Amino acid sequence: MSEAPHYVLTLSCPDRPGIVHAVTGALLRHHANVTESQQFGDPDTRLFFLRVQFTCDAPRERLEAALRGTAEEFEMAWGLHGLDEPTRTLVMVSRAGHCLNDLLYRQRAGRLPITPVAVVGNHRDLEPLAGFYEVPFHHVPVTPETKPAAEDALLRLVDGLDVELVVLARYMQVLSPRVCEALAGRAINIHHSFLPSFAGARPYHQAHERGVKLIGATAHYVTADLDEGPIIEQDVERVDHADGVDELVGLGHDLESRALARAVRWHAERRVLVDRNRTVVFR
Repeated sequence: MSEAPHYVLTLSCPDRPGIVHAVTGALLRHHANVTESQQFGDPDTRLFFLRVQFTCDAPRERLEAALRGTAEEFEMAWGLHGLDEPTRTLVMVSRAGHCLNDLLYRQRAGRLPITPVAVVGNHRDLEPLAGFYEVPFHHVPVTPETKPAAEDALLRLVDGLDVELVVLARYMQVLSPRVCEALAGRAINIHHSFLPSFAGARPYHQAHERGVKLIGATAHYVTADLDEGPIIEQDVERVDHADGVDELVGLGHDLESRALARAVRWHAERRVLVDRNRTVVFR
């Protein structure tokens, strides 16, 4: 006898009494078995967030129909997903390969629930790395003159490959507001946490010159406001006067890889819900 399918239900709505009762009641009527449940009511935004994992033998269409009425009653933004359905992911890169290599290694090792369907690079430097992991590589060069056409090519790939998540793994190009809007809530970027104090070129050299004692990395959703999207995860490491630029760069790469991998995993597991300019992360 096969096991019942495993689902994840996520939702957000104005906070009011009866939400959990209504949702679990709808699931109970279809003999669902809840395996994990987390909730949060934000006192600032007065929004309620819920993530429920459950098993259920009822057809998915029946579950969606049953939940639709509850969603309308409580004005919910919601989604129902199969827990065992890896997220179709496109990774964007430039020349630095540490984040790409980490993501593809974790996926191959079974530690990241994504299916990498493409790597898009504005340079060819990482094409051999993508080939090693047997992920198709698409070279889409970008210049000021060709940027609109390059972004059109990117969006065609996203649509044609049914991409659910775009990861900017040290992609050193700024996406236009048009693309940010098209990918809203499904594009994740990683950057060093020196911004804005050490904006621009050679941030680790700037940090070394200033004698920083703490370095970090931030993974966030992409918005039209550069590097200011809702934060998903951050990681930090203490450093001191004995750490040279090379040590800072190496530590920074490790931090970027770890923070990005966690953000991608939590997104793929439907653990991240956007709370206006912040996120709720049900770890």
